Amino acid sequence: MDRAPLFADVADGPGDGEAWWVAAEDGVRLRIGAWTRPDARGTVFLFPGRTEYVEKYGRTAADLAARGYAMLALDWRGQGLADRSLTDRATGHVARFSDYQRDVRAALTAARALGLPRPWHLLAHSMGGSIGLRAVTEGLEVASAVFSAPMWGIVLAPWMRPFARAVSGAARPIGLGHRYAPGTQAETYVMAAPFEDNMLTRDAEMYDYMRRQVLAHPELALGGPSLAWVHEALREMRALRAMAPPALPALSVVGSGERIVETRAIEAVMRRWPGARLEVYEGAEHEILMEGPELRGRFLNSAVRLFESARDGGRRGAAAR
Repeated sequence: MDRAPLFADVADGPGDGEAWWVAAEDGVRLRIGAWTRPDARGTVFLFPGRTEYVEKYGRTAADLAARGYAMLALDWRGQGLADRSLTDRATGHVARFSDYQRDVRAALTAARALGLPRPWHLLAHSMGGSIGLRAVTEGLEVASAVFSAPMWGIVLAPWMRPFARAVSGAARPIGLGHRYAPGTQAETYVMAAPFEDNMLTRDAEMYDYMRRQVLAHPELALGGPSLAWVHEALREMRALRAMAPPALPALSVVGSGERIVETRAIEAVMRRWPGARLEVYEGAEHEILMEGPELRGRFLNSAVRLFESARDGGRRGAAAR
């Protein structure tokens, strides 16, 4: 692995952060970032959402480090500093949603090469929750999984659902799959939307934190999704909702003000997941890890309790064997 840039000036992460370039099995170049500590109680794999990048979770890495955990995050293909497949770098695009699993496998290979402390745990946000649910169902090597507003359904008006499926599905065969989805644009959301009534966070300082990052490093920014991305995402979410959840300790959290992903879809998946827990945070929007210190702390304390119970359960199981 070759060294990659990590913009510590905007990440606000622990001082030991490093980044590397890694190649997925199809040759796409990705970037991973890791904050490690020799005495870590385990490593958290942070799966970001659409438009996101490693630096956005620098403060999360610091919060996890304070709780005794190392963290690895990555730039998915098509965002952050990873390779982008379209001439218009601002378009959020993927050829097939299954390609994200190639990125997961590349991150795992890197984690092994770096010797990141085990047990490993998953913390996945929004689109990362779709990728993460697929990954754990297919045997991702983690002891537990935590989801923040997972994208297992997206908010669409009832009349829009068949329209979205039809238009996004027809776009690729006629050569328009790369076009922006209706109502989206090249400018990244935090720069286009004022803080007032934004759909991400109720915390003005954290909103400014996200803005400062893309102002200082505009190469990290990403705009709206392509029609092909929408088509692939809709297909994947339908498939995920039909799958049996894995036998893995799990927690999902969602804000009471959620307006991006579909809360009913999260509730439906969690009801079928044996032993899993769903927490609703009053007053939170889509990005609970970008809310104020009280909500962030509450969420991470719940996550760490799950990590610790999975760790203790694994020890008991090993002793019994």
